Amino acid sequence: MLSKKIEKALNDQIASENYASHYYLSMASWCDKNGLHGCAGFLYSHADQERTHMMKLFHYVNDAGAHARVTAFKESPETFKSLLDVFKLVLKNERLVSAQINRLVDICLSESDYSTFNFLQWYVAEQHEEELQFTRILDLIKITGLEGRGLFLVDKEIGAMPKKTN
Repeated sequence: MLSKKIEKALNDQIASENYASHYYLSMASWCDKNGLHGCAGFLYSHADQERTHMMKLFHYVNDAGAHARVTAFKESPETFKSLLDVFKLVLKNERLVSAQINRLVDICLSESDYSTFNFLQWYVAEQHEEELQFTRILDLIKITGLEGRGLFLVDKEIGAMPKKTN
């Protein structure tokens, strides 16, 4: 059985993952609207991945005898300054999620909940991969630029990135 403190922290993380999914959907839609179909496809896939992360937490909470909750969250922005802005915002959000996961791990250790601590190790590794991927996307944008053919190449390269299903 989860402590109330851990149950609340996990439910807060469920809300965070749910928001990330919707945030990335909004970004994907903006990309689609602006003819960046490679980036849109990548972000649609990433939005699905965030929902999968949410559901993994959701099931864990319920399987542990607690109560997973779906809460309201703020509306995602609809417009963005540029493709560079989109991916800077994604990286910023992923760093926020990493910090949240690290706080969850700390709570588990302070509560001696080693089962949940163990469960969260997948998220720790996943967040490392996420931050690395978006840092590399920003590096690609810096190297290639977003003028003329550079934007075409960036959209093509991001659209060709492997889509994860976890």
